[in-house]
Amino acid sequence: MLPPDARIPMLDVDDARAAAARVGLPEGMADLSVFKVLLRHEDLAERVYGLLHQLLWKGELDARRRELIIMRIGWRQGSMYEWTQHWRVARMLEIPEDDLLAVRDWKASDRFDAADRAVLAATDETLGVGAISARTWAELEATVPDERARLEVVMAIANWTMFAQLLRSLEVPLEEGVDPWPPDGTVPEPARTAVATELA
Repeated sequence: MLPPDARIPMLDVDDARAAAARVGLPEGMADLSVFKVLLRHEDLAERVYGLLHQLLWKGELDARRRELIIMRIGWRQGSMYEWTQHWRVARMLEIPEDDLLAVRDWKASDRFDAADRAVLAATDETLGVGAISARTWAELEATVPDERARLEVVMAIANWTMFAQLLRSLEVPLEEGVDPWPPDGTVPEPARTAVATELA
């Protein structure tokens, strides 16, 4: 549970499920800490979920590459919740642990093909300077031939960057019993820096 001074306290599970039902969200989403917070603003939660649903379950982008994008954002942004949640999602998709770990330093890894590297470069460039370079876009065009999938690369980066920011700003906790930063508890520099700043 969030501490008493939480920025926006979570709904309890029954209230979250009732709120989810009112706006048509699946009950399972209401069990997640992030939606226990977001459902305090039901209209907003409904619209956030709509994009999430499209990208996760109806998307054209290869699910493995989508998860590589998300894991890279979680790592670079120091979002414990995002990394931890999507570690589980990616493993359910049978993405090898070594591929997920390699996202931490993907440029030095030989585990990624040209399309993987293009989406990871696009992610880093967007996080770094706010846009994908012409060179990387050309690599995306060459390796991700579906135009709709390329559009989803851009939207996935935007969506999960937004999630990383809201998760950190609202200090959304992991669900009870979930260990942070799988599989080995290694914390990225942005998260270490944030903790040091809070303690200063």
